[in-house]
Amino acid sequence: MGFPASRFYISVWKVLMELRAVIFDLDGVITDTAEYHYRSWQHMADEEGMRFSRETNEQLRGVSRRASLEIILAENRRTATETEIAAMMDRKNDIYVAMLDDVTPADLLPGVVEFIQQLRAVGIKTALGSASKNARTVIDRLGIANLLDVIADGYSVEHPKPAPDLFLWAADRLEVLPTACAVVEDAAAGIDAALAAGMWAIGLGPQERVGHAHVRYDSLAGVTLADMLAGVENCVWTVVEHAFDPPTQQHKETIFTIGNGAFCVRGVLEEGFPGDMPACFIHRVWDDMPVNFTELANIPRWTGIDLWLDGQRLCLDRGQVSHYKRQLDLRTGVLSRTLQWQPGESGPTVELCFERFASLADPHTAVVRATMKMFEGEAEVRLRAGINEHVENTGLLHWQHVAQGQNNGQAWLHVSTRGTQHNLVVAAEVSVAADVSVAASANDADGQPAVELRASLAAGQTLTLDKFVAIVPDLDADDPVAVARQKAENAATAGYEALRTANELAWSQVWQDMDVMIEGDVEAQLAMRFNIFQLVIAAPRWTEHASIGAKTLSGFGYRHHVFWDTEIFILPMFSYAGPEVACNMLLYRFHNLPGARRKASGNGYEGAQFPWESAGDGAEVTPTWMPHFADPTQLVRIWTGDIEIHITADIAYSVMQFWKVTGDDAWMRDYGAEIVLDGACFFASAARLEYDGKYHFHNVIGPDEYHDRIDDNAFTNAMAKWHLQIALDVLAWLRREHGDRYHQLSDSLDLSPQRLAHWSEVIDALYIGLDPATGLIEQFTGYFDLEDADFAMLRDPARTKSMQALLDIEGCAQTQILKQPDVLMLQYLLPDWFTDEQVRINYDYYNPRTDHEHGSSLGPSISAIMACRVGDAQAAYQHFMRAARADLLDVRHNAGDGIHAASAGGLWQAVVMGFGGLLLADDGTWTIRPRLPSHWTRLAFKFYHCGQLQTVDIRP
Repeated sequence: MGFPASRFYISVWKVLMELRAVIFDLDGVITDTAEYHYRSWQHMADEEGMRFSRETNEQLRGVSRRASLEIILAENRRTATETEIAAMMDRKNDIYVAMLDDVTPADLLPGVVEFIQQLRAVGIKTALGSASKNARTVIDRLGIANLLDVIADGYSVEHPKPAPDLFLWAADRLEVLPTACAVVEDAAAGIDAALAAGMWAIGLGPQERVGHAHVRYDSLAGVTLADMLAGVENCVWTVVEHAFDPPTQQHKETIFTIGNGAFCVRGVLEEGFPGDMPACFIHRVWDDMPVNFTELANIPRWTGIDLWLDGQRLCLDRGQVSHYKRQLDLRTGVLSRTLQWQPGESGPTVELCFERFASLADPHTAVVRATMKMFEGEAEVRLRAGINEHVENTGLLHWQHVAQGQNNGQAWLHVSTRGTQHNLVVAAEVSVAADVSVAASANDADGQPAVELRASLAAGQTLTLDKFVAIVPDLDADDPVAVARQKAENAATAGYEALRTANELAWSQVWQDMDVMIEGDVEAQLAMRFNIFQLVIAAPRWTEHASIGAKTLSGFGYRHHVFWDTEIFILPMFSYAGPEVACNMLLYRFHNLPGARRKASGNGYEGAQFPWESAGDGAEVTPTWMPHFADPTQLVRIWTGDIEIHITADIAYSVMQFWKVTGDDAWMRDYGAEIVLDGACFFASAARLEYDGKYHFHNVIGPDEYHDRIDDNAFTNAMAKWHLQIALDVLAWLRREHGDRYHQLSDSLDLSPQRLAHWSEVIDALYIGLDPATGLIEQFTGYFDLEDADFAMLRDPARTKSMQALLDIEGCAQTQILKQPDVLMLQYLLPDWFTDEQVRINYDYYNPRTDHEHGSSLGPSISAIMACRVGDAQAAYQHFMRAARADLLDVRHNAGDGIHAASAGGLWQAVVMGFGGLLLADDGTWTIRPRLPSHWTRLAFKFYHCGQLQTVDIRP
């Protein structure tokens, strides 16, 4: 398990280079004077006639003497004057100090001196950070004063832990940045203080007390520097769950989604749990029956491994569960879970470890491993590893049974979608390694073929089951049954370790190009990598006939439809750091041009009008009606599929950006130019000339969907104008560089001189609501006449719903409150169109009126970039963290529906284009204007420019 040694040590060495100092707490870390504290507080409490228990004493860990006394007084419902408080503290201290006469070096806790010596041997400074005012006395008696560069104690600062002051004071005296320090603590208050100081937190003690530390050990005994460095590095690469919480399981299923660019599977438990939402989606396997919309069909469940211990079935709502931990390693895409389970209050106990990954080295292969070790007692064990076709898409069944088969080592299932008639085969080959004999058999339940294993395990004996899965649609094979069965067999022959190594190698190649390194902000670093990971696993690595939907492949939200989110928010990361994948995503749009042309024609327009929601063939699949969010018995008309037309320009914009970044003229000639030119035909035919001599777009929707059926949306009009301008430039380039393609497209798209003249006329006369006197751009005609935002309500920190939910759809539409700021988005995409002063003026106007907290998840990342550009550093970081926490913390309470893909892509842009200041000019040159948050000590990323890998490493 784990990384190849060379990569592991490179990673650890990187952390070592960042770490400059370690600050140690005293009690419970270096020595255990906690018993002395307890006895001295007990003596004082007895004298005062107060109750004092060991349970109360636990609350005193890491807090000051006065705060400890206040806890004791509160426990006894006692009040005291300042004089009485001082007297009680002095009495307690006198008793404690007298006890310290007995302290000797023999009282050092195991492993402490050895660990400190390891640190100092490699030049890492060491310090004490204790709330005790007797810390120096204790250190002297322990004989380790020479091992500490600085002593910070109860006299050093005014505010004790959990305030960060003590640790910040120590870092200042050490002359080391807080972000280059680690703190070793055994108290919750101390961990809180370390985190508040922006330092690495190393917790010693039980999970329930110090589980919020970055790394946790029971004690320092046996812990090496390499262990700690690996643990610190691990915490910025792993998403961890320390306790199973049923009410949040659907959120956790989303964030523990794994995949390989062909399919993704939600992080449901292998044994299942009531109320879970098991799902696995594979690109291109759409179905549109028996309902009137299209969605990816949830494929048969292949992750399941059922376990019985003496006839009792494993489920986390039964028996005794302990030592639970689930983690997703972003470096490798391996999801693992460990726990101990005892079916009853007594009897046998088993240690379980589950692992799964979808191979990034093979589009059809996944592996599930289950290892069980009998911890106590002995038991009859039964395991079932199967495939289950009885899955649904939120109440809808898409599969019909075709065939199945099984033997003692393999099970396979053949199903077909009901409407589109896509055939799919899932095969699972099972292998087992055990300390005992294992009996295997086949289970032939309808729609649930499985392999079953039975064994008797005694204490200390282990059984490991490997389930090698192949998922093959008929889109990839003429005979999917034969191919799937052979692939599963081949995977089993190769073995778990070989497949995992190949998967890790593929992931290492991805991270070499796509990793974004942030130093000085652990939360931001983990969030950045998590969001990159989720986009990578959903991106179509293996096909040019798919793209990334609004909720990736991680849930049922938006039925996996592709929106403008893909091109404007997600695609830039791939254009810069994964151009092959970006090419596939844009070719998906190219292949769907016929559908876009049908939509334009059906609406009475020319050219190609791309659908607001796209599925398999480019047809419009936006639902016309949806249940009202507040009253599901009422239907709401959904206008986006009819009139949110800016998506056509958004796609053209992504084409031009891809061309500018990659410099791939052949791709632009063969594919990109046609997308741009036919989209321009649509806009020119849709614009309407009116009595004022201007062209207009009426009855549209911009990105801000709090306001629909509006006129002259600034974003829509400006992007249409840009689209027409750039189309003329592309046509001129074709004529100059690729005459044959120029003539071909001119003929097929009917790009006559008259039509091109009309394009120029629309460009010159298209209305843009920019007031030259003020520099303000009106978001749409009549926007400034609306009632202004209720800023008190909008910025109320207690608000938990969107402004639209509070004011209702029509009520919100009558105000200037924004779901997301169209004008700021426009100024981000077209920076050369606006002066710095115009950017500042519009930011100052629209930023306060935006529902950043509960509006669109698309907004915060772009707002962060624009805040960077106007120098609003505090707001930039706040917006950035809203995007960073969208899914990991489920801040909008809807992550169970799937990953917020646009927010994930926008986060990358916020870091690279916002804080990193990367700007690619129209002439192909690129510049960097960094604007790092004040506590970041480094930002590093890579990107491709015209086929050459560029490395950016920013350090203040």
